[in-house]
Amino acid sequence: SSGKVIVEGINLVKKHQKPVPALNQPGGIVEKEAAIQVSNVAIFNAATGKADRVGFRFEDGKKVRFFKSNSETIK
Repeated sequence: SSGKVIVEGINLVKKHQKPVPALNQPGGIVEKEAAIQVSNVAIFNAATGKADRVGFRFEDGKKVRFFKSNSETIK
């Protein structure tokens, strides 16, 4: 558990890649996503249309997550 995630379209880096003739891969400059810290990622709340913070509470003896802004349970 390195504490990092890869998010599509975010933190794009350019990698200079050598050609690999055995695998028929051309060389060149390739753009790819790099990992970012999990603490810099937020969950999207569809009700508010924004990123939101998450809290935990117990409902019927089970621990569930909820959005802090509107107290809606996350499914």
